[in-house]
Amino acid sequence: MGEVCTPWLSVTWRVCNLFMCLFFALAAYVQINDPDAGVWMVGYGVPAVLCACVGLKPHVTETLPWRRMADLHVLVSSAVIASLGWRLYRERLPDILQQEEGREFSGLMLTAVWLLLCRHSGRAPVGGLRVSTAVAITVFPFVAWVYFYVNKELREQQRAL
Repeated sequence: MGEVCTPWLSVTWRVCNLFMCLFFALAAYVQINDPDAGVWMVGYGVPAVLCACVGLKPHVTETLPWRRMADLHVLVSSAVIASLGWRLYRERLPDILQQEEGREFSGLMLTAVWLLLCRHSGRAPVGGLRVSTAVAITVFPFVAWVYFYVNKELREQQRAL
């Protein structure tokens, strides 16, 4: 049974990476009007490129350049995540997704988790647990984004801030 599912798991894994590439690219694009847009565009653009590579050629995760770039991004992101997390904790901000720091914290956390999930995925056929986790993570940001843009009350709260 495992061998029959393997091609489907591989295709699903690749599709998830292409969707996350799209999501990270969109996240980088919407930073255009941000005062520190360059930093956030790199923060989301690098994972977008890395995800595109995995989506097109899954074994790329075993190459030294891919691993080094992903590791460097996770390292820098972890430092920024810790800084933003401390600020959010210290200021005890309610509704963190309504705050810019909360959204960036969540976005960077998502990039780090995704890159860690991708790490060494090219060594052997991806398993059901990794693909199930990937599907759940892939669906979440798109559903959250759609929910935000459909819910008028949330958009009005955001404009008021």
